[in-house]
Amino acid sequence: MIRVAIMPIVAAILTACSTPPMTLKAPPAVVAELAPTGKLRAVINLGNPVLAGKDAATGEPRGVSVDLSRELAKRLGAPLELITVTTAAKSVEAIKSGACDIAFVAIDPARAVDMDYTAAYVPIEGAYLVPHGSPIRSNAEVDREGVRVVVGAGSAYDLYLTRELKRAQIVRVPTSELVVQAMLAQRFEVAAGVKQLEADAKRTAGVRLLDGRFMVINQAMALAKGRPAGARYLAAFVEDMKASGFVAGALARHGIVGAAVAPAAGGS
Repeated sequence: MIRVAIMPIVAAILTACSTPPMTLKAPPAVVAELAPTGKLRAVINLGNPVLAGKDAATGEPRGVSVDLSRELAKRLGAPLELITVTTAAKSVEAIKSGACDIAFVAIDPARAVDMDYTAAYVPIEGAYLVPHGSPIRSNAEVDREGVRVVVGAGSAYDLYLTRELKRAQIVRVPTSELVVQAMLAQRFEVAAGVKQLEADAKRTAGVRLLDGRFMVINQAMALAKGRPAGARYLAAFVEDMKASGFVAGALARHGIVGAAVAPAAGGS
């Protein structure tokens, strides 16, 4: 009887000792750094279908990044302003210029000069797409003389491939949505993008996706440097959103296939 009575108490103690959810209401110092104008200005990249897109019925932005922005604004007690762009490069520029307070971008050392990142909340695979009759059969065959790889200018895979490709030529188009179209129209050899290029492969005749991935794109939240209280709070916010199931729920709610929740910071 005593053992039975103790068990609920032990369970309660263990629960209390586990990592608690972060305090919902953000401290004033955090609000001042994350919403310095009195509102939270979040830049949303509609060019990354994993993170955001337009609602077919209303035309309003929707997606994982939008949901995270709304939840953060709620915790800050600030109204939310969504600033929509079509490329990751424009998201970065919005942070650098001070036009927004937070952004949703891939972690890359070139961008870390101007912004502080949280840990990743969603990892996305980078993949190659080629014309159906291409002799290229594997990722290892892409980096060769005479191969032109089309990328969205300023995207995470543009930054990565600029560092990694030694022989192939990179061709940049204004947005990631144009890479497949450009490859076909101008007869380039390869299109590079997020693994969701698989959707393009299914609806576009004459193309195929190469097996595997050439990189993992770790998507994170970011803010301008020089806001230490905001950076710490944002990092804790992302960990809470992952641990609580919020990110997983958002991915499922928006029908995102092929993306998963990133592990906890420091995890594997």
